[in-house]
Amino acid sequence: MSAGATGGSSGDREHFEAVVVGCGPGGAAAAARLADHGIETLVLERGTEAGSKNVSGGLVYAEESAPYTLDNLFEGFREAAAERPVTDYRIHNVAGDSVKTYDLTDLHEHDTEWCDAVLRRRMDSWLEAQVHEKASETGGGVLTDVRVNGLLREGGEIIGVTCDELDPIEADLIVAADGVNSELARDAGLMDWEVPEEWFQGVKAVVDMEPDVIDDRFDLEPDEGVAHLFSGDLFEGVRGGGFLYTNENSLSIGTVFHLDSLVEERAEPHQLLDALLTHPMMATWIGDDYDEREYAAKLVPDSKKVAHPEPYQDRLVLVGDAAGQMQAQGPIIKGMNHAVTAGALAADAFAVTRGNADPEAAGRRYARMLEESGTMDKLRPRRYELSRTVGERDAVTNAVERVLDSPVGRLALGNPLSNRVLERAYNSPFLVSMLPDTRTGYVTVPTIIGETQGRTIYWDNEVEPPTLEERIGDLTYDTDVGNPHIDLEDESSEASGAAVYACPVSAEDFGGGCYRSEEVKRNGTAETVVSLDTQPCVECGTCAVVADTT
Repeated sequence: MSAGATGGSSGDREHFEAVVVGCGPGGAAAAARLADHGIETLVLERGTEAGSKNVSGGLVYAEESAPYTLDNLFEGFREAAAERPVTDYRIHNVAGDSVKTYDLTDLHEHDTEWCDAVLRRRMDSWLEAQVHEKASETGGGVLTDVRVNGLLREGGEIIGVTCDELDPIEADLIVAADGVNSELARDAGLMDWEVPEEWFQGVKAVVDMEPDVIDDRFDLEPDEGVAHLFSGDLFEGVRGGGFLYTNENSLSIGTVFHLDSLVEERAEPHQLLDALLTHPMMATWIGDDYDEREYAAKLVPDSKKVAHPEPYQDRLVLVGDAAGQMQAQGPIIKGMNHAVTAGALAADAFAVTRGNADPEAAGRRYARMLEESGTMDKLRPRRYELSRTVGERDAVTNAVERVLDSPVGRLALGNPLSNRVLERAYNSPFLVSMLPDTRTGYVTVPTIIGETQGRTIYWDNEVEPPTLEERIGDLTYDTDVGNPHIDLEDESSEASGAAVYACPVSAEDFGGGCYRSEEVKRNGTAETVVSLDTQPCVECGTCAVVADTT
């Protein structure tokens, strides 16, 4: 479809009632609901097809308390676009080769109608087809291969969007569903990428495996799936953990870490992923025929800190990652379902305020609906706001760590009587939602549990993950030779050196990644500087936070 084929014009510009930027879950939900309301909607998608630039080996939830879920917006979604339903959910506390496992079924099933593993390329491309069919009925549709690069303003007021490939487009509503690196959110000044502690970085491998092999190794029926989480000492003390999800004919295996902790520990993401892949406990699941289909990474907002309570400005509303709507609280990792709710609520808000002369009428109502639906309390729990004021102070953390690492602390955690208490604590939504973001919950407690209550794994893991060079060589992302999308503003090691090891396709001892350190001589003195090559970029957004870039 071409943008000039439909829509009314305002002066010399095309005009649509609604423009949705991005056709992921949040954008698709917004567009579908807008079409349901009979609103002329144009969806602009940057990828050659929806999902081609997305990275996720994740779980999508349908919460019983949510006003919208993917299956009630899109009939047949689970059968056509999801992988396996998750029927088993476990967390492994790791200390060396010792592992203590807890069942997380109670936590997993709390407020859960269903949960499926998904791969975004398959899911988003299916959603795109459904959205295009719906939007076409109201005079709109989906346009792919279009990069929206900013907001169109008139008299200082947002009235539309600007694009690389198209002339500016006006709209009465602009839905920014353009992901964690949202250029529209940045242009509006609603979100920034300056504080590492407000972000997670996820790195993931997709591993090919035949369905019957998955069933056998994980003891599953064909219509069953499992989610495993990992924490403890196998990640060099970095705050975060690992995951493994079973898909239809593959496994999604990855890690998610607090970005500030990655920087503090100077940890390299690909090595942390390899530590999980090569641990003895993975031997019986992965086997000796490791075939890595994909290596990718993604920046993830920590909604507890950045979910915007008023995600709008003029005619612009933010949904999903663009609004910081990613819930990551201990073993709870939910994002796509909240994006779906937000997108649908934004559409409903516009439908109610349609024709209102106040450009912020829809945005204000959208923010109120997020609050009234309970979505904001899930994203930014009040309990966490209270607990972090005390629990995330260094003095408190250090004191707790000393007690836990003492004979008394180890006796308390290692006592057989504490086993049931610990399992209940892991399964308590109340306790999980107020867990402070410190190494205590991610590293110390799981490690002590593994040491004192775990069983030793003696299996040999013969997996040899691809090297970083091999992983980069297998990437199929578009490059931008001659027109780089990242500009390095300050090449000094002090300003941008963290990108060398935090970038998932760079490393301190590897010269072929995005970022690399080089020693140069200037005016008779040696100086370490950072250089940049965007060709192997996976567009995760990490360097926007840890380096001085544009």
